[in-house]
Amino acid sequence: MNNGSAPATAPATGGRLLVDMLRLNGVDRVFCVPGESYLAVLDALVDAPEIAVTICRHEGGAAMMAEAYGKCTGRPGICFVTRGPGATNASHGVHIAHQDSTPMILFIGQIERSAQEREAFQEVDYRRMYGPLSKWVAQIDEAGRIPEMVGRAFYTATSGRPGPVVLALPEDMLVERAAPRPAEPYRAVEPGLRPEDLAELERLLGTAERPLLLVGGGGWTAEACDDIRRFAEAWDLPVGVSFRSQDLFDNAHPNYAGDLGLGVNPALARTVQETDLLLVVGPRLGEATTGGYTLLDIPCPRQTLVHVHAGVEELGRVYQPALAINAGMRTTARALAALAPPASRRNAERIRERTKAIHDAYLAWTDPPSIPGPLQMGEIMGWLRETLPPDTIVTNGAGNFAIWPNRFHRYRRFRTMLAPTSGSMGYGIPAAIAAKLLHPERPVVAFAGDGCFMMSVQELATAAQYEAAIVVVLVNNGMFGTIRMHQEREYPRRVIGTELKNPDFVTLAQSFGAHAERITRTGEFMPAFERAMAAGRLALLELVIDPEAISPTHTVTSLREQADRARSA
Repeated sequence: MNNGSAPATAPATGGRLLVDMLRLNGVDRVFCVPGESYLAVLDALVDAPEIAVTICRHEGGAAMMAEAYGKCTGRPGICFVTRGPGATNASHGVHIAHQDSTPMILFIGQIERSAQEREAFQEVDYRRMYGPLSKWVAQIDEAGRIPEMVGRAFYTATSGRPGPVVLALPEDMLVERAAPRPAEPYRAVEPGLRPEDLAELERLLGTAERPLLLVGGGGWTAEACDDIRRFAEAWDLPVGVSFRSQDLFDNAHPNYAGDLGLGVNPALARTVQETDLLLVVGPRLGEATTGGYTLLDIPCPRQTLVHVHAGVEELGRVYQPALAINAGMRTTARALAALAPPASRRNAERIRERTKAIHDAYLAWTDPPSIPGPLQMGEIMGWLRETLPPDTIVTNGAGNFAIWPNRFHRYRRFRTMLAPTSGSMGYGIPAAIAAKLLHPERPVVAFAGDGCFMMSVQELATAAQYEAAIVVVLVNNGMFGTIRMHQEREYPRRVIGTELKNPDFVTLAQSFGAHAERITRTGEFMPAFERAMAAGRLALLELVIDPEAISPTHTVTSLREQADRARSA
């Protein structure tokens, strides 16, 4: 278990056995906040220089970084936190990994075995706490079982529908000695595609008049995305993506239809409702992707639904498909790429024209609007869209500010978008740091609102410590914008709990060693962004926008007027 060298045979501590399993399974980086409960693991990491240890400033940030790392690589992101408060803080990242179908393993230092079930200092039952948030939760009570249980963790996190695994590590178990046991590296297991399912899908495609392909979820690779593109091109299919999966299909491609998420393009929503064949490859068909479960009838959709998913538990969960296929993304995409349309396809021209019309509707939807005030985010997004290299990684957390990069940016390549489908605030900065550590040669831009930014601002210290030269675009409107928007819709003019008194963001960023500038007018942004990129270190650009511009398409005044009209109707 020494990553290619002869396996150790002498008894070793649980901490050493655990680190040897990480090495065996190809782990090259872990994210952590140190704790006395797993000192034996930290000690063993001293002798494993091939595993980079990234020290974070909050367990939530560490878990988010591990999640982003897993999302970018397809391998489990690894996070270590201590018991009690450390473990509860890390739940943010585990929930994101669960809803995003991201492979991840969270190791939690635990109290000594002899003190359990007494509500000892920082004691938590992690099976009960993390059960709904993860694929598997366990505690390793014997050092000799570490190879077995850590091996299972890697298999579980990566197989079927990927997701997070949580393993608790009692402090005394980690210093217990046991003889190493032979083990093999994990191999991700993916369900295959049955020939009869492929034949039925081919028949449905051949007779469809208004087909729509929808891709999303976890388990994708760059090769699988290329295969799905070739399939869409051969059959002239319009391709939509599920919520925050825009980087699975080139947004500039003539077959791209847009994303089904919060604030969906009404034209795309109509396309879903009017399609006669909805081929869903990867998404769970959750709330955001289905417009709050309104775009398809429950349980039997009007559309002929073909649902392909790696997790059998997702098939028929809400919607009963005409054809349910339990298969992985790589297997499915490879098979679809080899599927050629019949030469005598009678409706080919109509489908081609429809696909073009759907893409044109997407382009119109992403034409940036004007907003109140001297700083126009639409013009800035248009400039970034034309200026950023195609391999730029763009990250964001949650808030109305996220509409700007999610709707108006063009994602051109696989894994250039890191954003939480769970709607978790504070994600953008940790995700950007993880991405930059993985790809130091690529531009990484993190979008954050002023509320979102303050939920992970401490991780700027992590970026500075490891020289992760991310550029943070901080959109500051002095409020929790999304909640204020809903507040004005439901309780207009009764503002409470959403106004923010912020620090001097430029000075704050500079205290971390960042290049930082404050921007109040559109024309100031372009040269400032070029200076930020040229700085070669952590950078922050604070964009001050008019508070009246509550979202790209609404103002505070317009929301109040809508509410007034609704009350008087």
